[in-house]
Order: sequence, then structure tokens, then C-alpha cells
Amino acid sequence: MLRYRIGRCLDAVAAPLKRLLPHHAHREIDMVNGPVFSNVVRYSIPLILSGMLQLLYNMADVVVVGQFESTDAVASVTATSSLITLMVNLFIGLSVGTSVLVAQYSGANKYREIQDAVHTSIALSLVMGVLVGIFGLFMSHTFLVWMGTPEGNVLDGASLYMRIYFLGMPGNMLYNFGAAVMRSVGDSKRPLYYLSLAGVINIVLNIITVAFFGMGVAGVAIATIVSQYVSAVLVLLNLIRSHGSVHLDLKKLRIKKVMLGGIMKIGLPAGFSSIIFSISNVLIQSSINSFGANAMAGSGSASQLENFVYTAMNAIAQAALSFTGQNIGAQRYDRIAKIMRVCMLSVIVAGIVLGALVTLLSEPLLHLFTRADHDPQVIADVVHNGQIRLRIICLTYFLDGAMEVLANMLRGLGSAIAPTVVTVVGICGVRMLWIYTVFAVDRVLDILYISYPVSWIVTAATLFVCYVHVHRKMMRSVSAAPAANA
Repeated sequence: MLRYRIGRCLDAVAAPLKRLLPHHAHREIDMVNGPVFSNVVRYSIPLILSGMLQLLYNMADVVVVGQFESTDAVASVTATSSLITLMVNLFIGLSVGTSVLVAQYSGANKYREIQDAVHTSIALSLVMGVLVGIFGLFMSHTFLVWMGTPEGNVLDGASLYMRIYFLGMPGNMLYNFGAAVMRSVGDSKRPLYYLSLAGVINIVLNIITVAFFGMGVAGVAIATIVSQYVSAVLVLLNLIRSHGSVHLDLKKLRIKKVMLGGIMKIGLPAGFSSIIFSISNVLIQSSINSFGANAMAGSGSASQLENFVYTAMNAIAQAALSFTGQNIGAQRYDRIAKIMRVCMLSVIVAGIVLGALVTLLSEPLLHLFTRADHDPQVIADVVHNGQIRLRIICLTYFLDGAMEVLANMLRGLGSAIAPTVVTVVGICGVRMLWIYTVFAVDRVLDILYISYPVSWIVTAATLFVCYVHVHRKMMRSVSAAPAANA
């Protein structure tokens, strides 16, 4: 009875907003028929634009703070990124389980299973959003201290930013899971539209709260969580409005054990892999912190720029995941190798071109994060530190893209453990070993950043061997099945 009443209340709130959204029809890309390359491009471009818009809006936090506040404020905001990623990646990783599950059921035309997966995923996202939000609210300061964040203005600002940020975690989780559902059936455009609107709101609120009300770090954090809830509500309403297989009925929201198990089977290893990846980044961030606020600001500003390259590559990796999942569900095993080739070539080209472009324009782009009236020596130091990072990471970033495609191909094939184990050893293991050996001998930023391409090479090469093994095993099974039935 209580669930029914809650559902009625939510329906009443959603009803006047439903009219803002068009019907969900003819938006899905056919992943199991037609040319692979053009469909991958059609799927990836909205996802790339969506990710880059999100980065622009996130970067607006740093740019606005950099233009109206101090270098310490920039360091406060940028110092939180690796820690926030670490604290939420396990749960965001579960959305990978949602993507694979819905994609496979969609490819197999199993409507009831799609419905169960959708309702379980959305319910799970709300529960996790609340839990992660509470955890982050109380533990942010402690973790920042453990990372060696400089005391005083930087630590106080970073702690305040994170506490406010985690109040928006339910919206963050709901958007990510809802968008994963939409993308898994080929609709990668709607998340772009919703993120665009939310991002405009974020930028406007950034300027209002920081420039006009002088709220500094707190202002950009408030703008971020408001935009997160806007995008979450829009995704939620889209699923409610949909008349297709991913239609959401709020009265049916519940976590079904069978679907939860399927999501966890793929999502937990993916989330754990992301956590290990983030732990290595936290260790590196702790090492960067030891070089002071200017190095932190330069590295954080550079990471904002390099994320544009990563986002483009990650969109192609997401295409590899969804296309593989749907073709496995539809038993179109003959298309898997072509999907891998198309996605691999695309991600390498995107990584090389965009990485070179960001590196070439690094100096003027890095100046966006500093105030013109700051000490010229401080500005020069921040820009120099940022350029060190960009030259090493952006020019080799295509290796990370290749790694992401291979890992997602394996997940789409149903192999969740292999990419996790390989990531643990290849990313975290190699970087930790590097920090405590090579970097310990020569403590300069250049040496620290070289740990990134080294870990990508080791991990990508190992994942390729795993992919070849799993793919050949699958094809042998398919070939043996007709013979066994003959």
C-alpha cells in the first residue's frame, strides 16, 4: 500500500512535466544489422558530444573559480576529482552491468526481462545514490587529509566542495543508470540533449554564485549538484514517457534478485576495476600534492583538458560494449570481430588526433584557469606544470583508448573477471611499483607521469591476448553446436 501511494505521488509530480518530452520512438540504432562502422559513428557522436559538454560544464567550475578566486581555490576544486572518482566508481561501474544486461535482452527481443532490468536498475541507482551521498558527506575531509592535501585554504575548500557535491549523488547515480539504459538500446541522443540543458544551468549558476554572490568553492559545488538533479529528472521522465521496451512505471520500482545478480555479475568486476584504476590515480595525486599548490593547480587544470580526449575515446569504448552485447544476445557472432576492428581503429585515430591538438594548444588553454592579475611567476609555474602533464599523457592517450575498447569487448562477451584482474595488475600494480621504485629514485613530475603510458601498454597488451582467447573459444563453441545437433 505504501509503495502504491508513493507511486501515485510520483506520477502526480511527473504528469505536468511529461509533456515537455517527446515520445521515445525511432531513436534507437539497429546494432545487429547493417554496416558496423556507420552505426558505431552514429552511436558514438552523440555520446562524444554529451561527454564533452559535461566536461565543459565541469571545467566551467574550475575556470570560474580561476578567474574570480585564488590559485588555492583552483587547487581545492581540482584536488577532489580523483577522490570523488574513487568513491563513486564502484557504483557507477554497476551501470556497465545494466548496459550489458539490457543490450543482450534487447538483442534477443526479451521484453519482460528488459522491463525487469530497467526497474531494478533505476531502483538500485536511487538506493546507492543515498548511501554514497551519506558516506561522502561524512568521510570527505578524512580522505583528503590522508591524501596529503595541503592544510589551510586548500584543504578547507576541497572539503567544503566535496561535502556539497555528495549531496547531489542521488541525481548523479540516477542519470548514469538511466542514460546507460537508453544507450544500451541505441538511444545516445537524448542523454546529450538533457545534459546540454543541465550544463547551461550549471554555467549560469556558476557565474551567479561566484561572480555576483562571492560564494567561491561552495558556489560551484551548488551549481554542479543542481545541474545533476536536472539531468536526472529529464532522464527519468524520458523513461516514463517511453512507449518502448525501456518504459518505466514508477509503481513497479523494485530490486529483483535475479536481475540484481545479473547486474552485479558484470557490474561489480567493472566497478572494482574502476576503483583500482582510481586508487592508482589517488596515489599519483598524493605524489603531486607533495609538489605544492602550483603543481596541484597545473596538474588539475591539465586533467580538465585531457579529459576531452578521454571522453571521445570512452564513447567509442561504450559503443564496443553495447554493440557486442546486443550482437551476442541476437547470436550474431560473425559481427564481433568486425566490431572490435572498427572500434579499435576509431579509438586510436581519435586519441592521436585529439591528444596532439590539446598538446599543441596547451599554453593558451591552460591560461583559462588563471587570473590575469595573479603573480606572473605563479601563472607561469601553473602553466608549466600543466604542460608537463599534457605532453606525456595526451600524446600517448590512444593507448588508454585501446585498453578501454578491449576491456569493454570482453565485458560485452560476458567475460567480466578477466578485464578486472588485468586492470588490477596492469594499472594499479604497475603504477604503484613505479611510484615506489622509479619515481622514488628521481622525484620529478615528468617521471611520475610516465607511469601512465607504461601502465596502459602493459594492460592493453594483456587484454588483447585475453580477447583473442575468449573470442576463439566462443567461435569454436558456435562451430561445434551445429555439429552436435546434426
